[in-house]
Amino acid sequence: MDEPDDAGVYKISEELALIQTLDFFTPIVDDPYAFGQIAAANALSDVYAMGGVPKTAMNIVCFPSQQMDLSVLREILEGGLDKMAEAGVSLVGGHSVDDKELKYGLSVTGFVHPERVLTKRNIKAGSVLILTKPLGTGIINTAIKGGLVSGQLSEKVIHSMAQLNRYAAEAMEGFSVNACTDITGFGLAGHLSEMVVGSGVGIRIDSKSLPLFPEALEFASMGLIPAGAYKNREFRKSVVEISSEVPLALTDVLFDPQTSGGLAISVDADQADHLLNTLHTKGLKWASIIGKVTTGHEKLIFI
Repeated sequence: MDEPDDAGVYKISEELALIQTLDFFTPIVDDPYAFGQIAAANALSDVYAMGGVPKTAMNIVCFPSQQMDLSVLREILEGGLDKMAEAGVSLVGGHSVDDKELKYGLSVTGFVHPERVLTKRNIKAGSVLILTKPLGTGIINTAIKGGLVSGQLSEKVIHSMAQLNRYAAEAMEGFSVNACTDITGFGLAGHLSEMVVGSGVGIRIDSKSLPLFPEALEFASMGLIPAGAYKNREFRKSVVEISSEVPLALTDVLFDPQTSGGLAISVDADQADHLLNTLHTKGLKWASIIGKVTTGHEKLIFI
């Protein structure tokens, strides 16, 4: 508990360890089926970030049965179940309660070899950082609530959030990956901070290399920033230094809370290009090299 990671790991034997995690949240999209898919992909992501393979899951449901038709719940569960099937995960149960606020997610158990567990704090100086999904989902979801987003953009963002990190995890196999985490509610800057605080190294990010939804910059310039972004910035201001050359809108994207974001992968420098190509062949077209792990900066994260 002194060094919290994306999931808990319990060693069973010299060959097997369990990875355990859970996550659930309120709807971020209007379509129930899409919400179920996104919530499931988000919950499964922590197992992939730890280098494991999810095996079983249990539903976590809070549902306002007096305010919503049960058909809504059915669609949510179908979305989650289809995403679990894509991940090769067996749904083995769950629990539901009657609640005024709709919530859905999963408790997930996965397998990993004890010697192949990926943690945040094992990050090594000289390594290269790769990000596998575009940034800006929190800002765009805020714009969606304001009725400012086209159907085409909404579908693109939903597809990204519902995409499993399974394919990124499979691409990492065979490469010298020393640390990994998934980018979610604390934003890119927040989750990278978790990787380097207390590690003895820092991270230098090239802001021009960041994969992001271009529309996120436009909406950020309009002030459509989720409240969580301001909290993330305040919490990590002592750790993160941002060059004056970085536009303010892009700074907002750096702290934007993501839902079911991509993996941030720290890999040996001589393997970075090969891993990036492998990610692209897996269909992760947004995957990009975003920076490197360094030493000697006053602030731990320099952007």
